[in-house]
Amino acid sequence: MMTNGVVHANVFGIKDWVTPYKISVLALLYDMTATKITLPERRRLNKLILPLQQGPDLTLGQFLKTVEECCPQAAYAVKLRLHEMADGELKDMEYFFSTLPTPFTAFDSEAYKTSVVGLFMRHMLLAYNKLSFSQVYKLYKSLQHYYHSHYAKPADGQDTVGDRMDKEELDGPLHESELRGPLSQKQAEYFLARQAYLLKNDENKALKPAALQEELNNMLKFNPDFAEAHYLNYLNSMRVQDIFLSAHSLLHYFDRLILSGNEGKSNGDEGYGRSLRYAALNLASLHCRFGHYQQADLALQEAIRIAQESNDHVCLQHCLSWLYTLEQMRGSDSTVLTEDSVKMAAHFCLPYLASLGIQSLVQQGATQGKTAHKLMDALKDTDILHWKHSLSELIEISLAQTTSIWRMYGKSTMALQQAQLLLNMSSLEPVNFGVQQNNTEAFAVALCHLAELHAEQGLYSAVSEILLHLKEQFPPHSQHAKLWMLCDLKIQFERHMNEGKYHLAEPLVTAISALNKTEGLYRKAQVLKALNRSTEAYSILQRLQAHCEKTKCTEVVIRVMLSTAELHWESSGFSTALPLLLQALALARQHHLQSLASESILHLAFTQLMLGVPEQALSVLHEAIEPVLAHGSVMDKGRALLLTARCQMAVAGFRPNGHGRAGTNLHLAVLAVDTLKEATAYFSKLSCKERLRDVHFLQAQLHHALGQTSQRNKSAMLFRLLDQELQSPAPPVSMRL
Repeated sequence: MMTNGVVHANVFGIKDWVTPYKISVLALLYDMTATKITLPERRRLNKLILPLQQGPDLTLGQFLKTVEECCPQAAYAVKLRLHEMADGELKDMEYFFSTLPTPFTAFDSEAYKTSVVGLFMRHMLLAYNKLSFSQVYKLYKSLQHYYHSHYAKPADGQDTVGDRMDKEELDGPLHESELRGPLSQKQAEYFLARQAYLLKNDENKALKPAALQEELNNMLKFNPDFAEAHYLNYLNSMRVQDIFLSAHSLLHYFDRLILSGNEGKSNGDEGYGRSLRYAALNLASLHCRFGHYQQADLALQEAIRIAQESNDHVCLQHCLSWLYTLEQMRGSDSTVLTEDSVKMAAHFCLPYLASLGIQSLVQQGATQGKTAHKLMDALKDTDILHWKHSLSELIEISLAQTTSIWRMYGKSTMALQQAQLLLNMSSLEPVNFGVQQNNTEAFAVALCHLAELHAEQGLYSAVSEILLHLKEQFPPHSQHAKLWMLCDLKIQFERHMNEGKYHLAEPLVTAISALNKTEGLYRKAQVLKALNRSTEAYSILQRLQAHCEKTKCTEVVIRVMLSTAELHWESSGFSTALPLLLQALALARQHHLQSLASESILHLAFTQLMLGVPEQALSVLHEAIEPVLAHGSVMDKGRALLLTARCQMAVAGFRPNGHGRAGTNLHLAVLAVDTLKEATAYFSKLSCKERLRDVHFLQAQLHHALGQTSQRNKSAMLFRLLDQELQSPAPPVSMRL
């Protein structure tokens, strides 16, 4: 039997059942049976009973605060009862135990023998009655110290108990965890299970990494062979990305598992081998997470070798799943491996691994240009499997994946619907400890998509609320925090670029690069292009295109091509931009990327306008304008309408120098006025002052040609005000999309 904070074998010892904290719980239960409490308060207290009984001992302050949140009246009654005992005499504590309702006779109360309250009271009474007189006296002194330590000021140097406690109980300063008393076996198991569950489902409600580490160190100090504590230590280390301690704790967990004989196998040799192969597999997954691919490969090969020797098909399937995952992380094509994994998992009736493999194939198919209906059909078939086997985690992943696929295809409305579906879905898992399953990667991905979709529509107040929730739900040290960090930086960058605040956008490039080098490089080129540093921007774009073609990152390749075409425009190389734009359009259509295809068409239409064929440009625009207005961002809508108005003006007879013959096509000129008015609404939503200046300039031209003097003067005044506010020379309207 261990002492001082360890797991005990003795069930009825003073340090297990009869502690000052347990007396406080007993007082609460007694007052619940004897006092009239409102129904809502009683319900809240009933929910609290089991965690208070099974959890680790709390300080009096923590205990009273917890009870007060449920029922202030009960908290006051407990405080009063403890005061009577602690400030009274030993006989007051004796009297309290003698007045407790007997579980065998209290038929009409919560204290009946078969109830949770009755069982607890019975245990307490049995344990108390087994104490000797000296143990009862020690318990009373402990109760006094427990009560008075709550009210003692830190500066007080005197003993607040009144009488001196035994020397063995007063030697040395008492740490808070020691004041709570040692944990029994059940308390320790409850504590570990609760923290592990919270780390998986709601990390914010778990103890902070440092506090949890301290508790675990205290447990392992007195019981180094406590395997479950080592495993929780491993999970806690993963929170703070501590590779050394993670690997150390994981290996210790499997070592202790083997030593304790808890492998779940009757045969010792088989159990030993099983632990070894799963230890190697877990080590491989750990190295995968930290990007140590070579070490992961070595650990995986070791796990495969041991599993083959033992003929363990289930372990081999897990190894195969990690093998194709590792190949994906390295950037290799793992389609064949994944397909083999799905077939074998289905053969051995492992629905979880089979579904996971299909989801991986869907992800690969999306990047390889598979059509949407094929991918959605595959996901629909897996969803049937998920609901059949209640695989809620995979249902969440499926919805998050569908959201990402719709966004990639440029269908923002569908993406929004799928994200909302996930966020409003009730979990299939039993919800313990008052936790909802919103701490997973799938929820983080869905919320990030939601934030970006709102940002695209200029709803920045909603974006702030979503990001605030993400920061609370996924603290900076957590595993999935990088998702919202990158999302936040990208939204800020786009906002500053839209508003023409390039000096604010430039510092964000470094932070974006730290989280994603590809995105960082692309945005660096964007800033350099905006600052008219075309040579540097072109060099970066060429380097980035070569890298993305190698890694098959099609979306970035298309965006790079469009940006390179814009650089050609700056040097009036419109004809040289055409082959690039046609290549980008073909690539976007091949991979069914509607938003990028529409963007490519806008660039083509602008190039045709500049090459002097506005009729052809207007004809091409009709193909892109509908999907842009249906699914595009506010900025895309504004740019598309501005370009449409310019094409209409050019067809109507207007020229870049401002002289036009509106009479040749009055209908188109009036249409251009309405189109510019609509574009103004979109640009105003984003505070895009440079674009608004361009719009007001064109509006003034149109109103002048149409003889609308008052409207012309208003547009000219708005242009003048914005031009003075921006204090920068307006780039030629004809040279920018």
